[in-house]
Parts: sequence; C-alpha cells; structure tokens
Amino acid sequence: MNTQAAPIAPAPQAPGFWRRAIRHRSFAIGGLLTLALLLAAAVSLVWTPWSPYNVNMAARLQPPSASHWFGTDAYGRDVASLLLVGARASIMVGVIAVGIGLTVGAALGLLASARRGWVEEAIMRLTDFSLAFPAILSAIMLTAVFGAGIVNAIIAIGIYNIPTFARITRASANAIWSREYVAAARACGKGPLAITLQHVLPNISALLIVQITIRFAIAILAEAALSYLGLGTQPPQPSWGRMLSEAQTMMFQAPLLSVFPGLAIALAVLGLNLMGDGLRDLLDPRLARAR
Repeated sequence: MNTQAAPIAPAPQAPGFWRRAIRHRSFAIGGLLTLALLLAAAVSLVWTPWSPYNVNMAARLQPPSASHWFGTDAYGRDVASLLLVGARASIMVGVIAVGIGLTVGAALGLLASARRGWVEEAIMRLTDFSLAFPAILSAIMLTAVFGAGIVNAIIAIGIYNIPTFARITRASANAIWSREYVAAARACGKGPLAITLQHVLPNISALLIVQITIRFAIAILAEAALSYLGLGTQPPQPSWGRMLSEAQTMMFQAPLLSVFPGLAIALAVLGLNLMGDGLRDLLDPRLARAR
C-alpha cells in the first residue's frame, strides 16, 4: 500500500501588476493616450514641423496637406506645431498645479487626521471655505490684482486642488488610524509624526496616486478654459484653449481649426480619466485578487 502523501500543489499567485495592467482595458487605453500626450510634449522640445511663432499671412487658413498636416490658422501658423507646443503648456500647468494641491492638501489632511479635535475642525472648515472659490473665479480675482498670465492660472488651479486632496487624505487617514497595527505602534511609544510617515502615508499612497491622475485631467481642462477666456497662457505661447478661442470666429471659413484643439483636449482628459479608473481597480487589493 502506497502511503506516500500526494504533493501539495502550490497556491496560485496573483499575476504581476504590469500583466494585470495590460489586460485592463481602461488602463491600457488611458495609458496609451497619456503616453501620446507626453510624447507630443517631449517631441515639441526638440522638433516641430514649423515654428509655432512664425506668422505667414500669405499661408493663412490653408487646409490640411503634406506640408501642413492639420492646415494653418488665421495667422498662417502651422496648426500641428501649435498643438505640439500646446501639449507642453498643458502638462506644465497640470504638473505644477496638481503638485501644489497634493503637497499642501495632503499635508493638511494628514495633520487633521493626526491631531483631531479643534485642529481637524479648523482645517476642514477652511477647506469648505476654499471650495467656494473655483479655479475660474480664483483666476479672475488674481487677474484683477496681478494681471492675466499662466502663473496666476497655475496658482488658481493649485488652490482649487488643495481642499480636494485635504478632504480625501483626511478621510483615508482616519480609517488607517483606527487599525490595530496603528494602535500597536502607539503602544510601542511611537508619536503621531512617526506613525503618519511609517504607517498612514504608505497605506493611502495608492488612493492619492489615483486622485493625482484625475486632478491632472481637471487641471488640463481648467487651463484650457482659462486660456479660452484670456486668463491663462498668453500670446505668443501656444495654448489649446486659446486656439479654440481664436477658431470660434472662423467656424464657417475653417471649421477644422476648432476640431483639432478640441479633440486634443478631449483625448488628453479622456486618457487621464481612463488611466485613473484603471489604477483604482489595479491598486485595490480586493479588485486585484478578483482579476
């Protein structure tokens, strides 16, 4: 009689992050669109088909051709070159504005969660007050005082992002502070700062990463809206929003002038939102085990 025990099959392991990411349709499509945005901005640093600042009235309002892929605008500038350089402006505004919101907002949220009491109440009421001033209204106020410009647009969008990051960080951190391992860390003599840096922040970082992609998309949209109103990027620096503003007077003469920048904004925002939704699924341990 064979008494040898049958070998135990190893437990199936969850596939790696990148393997799951490739199979995740939203993340894959969003990642490709976001990569295209980054590549367009990177290429514009070293090459554009034509100079985006070169005005040539003799070549104005030309249709798409082999020489001008997307045609020319009312000043004879190459639309493809304007779109490439405009991507660079959108990314710069998004990175700096979201960086401001993340740095200040996450710090306030972590402080409110660690201290509780009147500190938490004061910070939350301050964020509620900040929500009364959206990016466009803040930009209008800054413009009235300091004048229109991309710096004021970045500051306005950054201030708009602070309360969102603060509220999300505080809510997520409060859930971590109630966990058993945090109670054990406090019993071992660790202070609020050490617990925040070693336990709270690493456990909410995935949620913050997802929020960064979503707020990045909103920042690009806000920059385009401010430039459309003349409060954001100023001439001669190309901007997708100002391209839309200039194209609205040419809707019947050259309708494609409004199609290309509008499509660029839509694809950039769509890509970042899809990537954010995909990251939310991939970084959630429960959803990761289900896939």
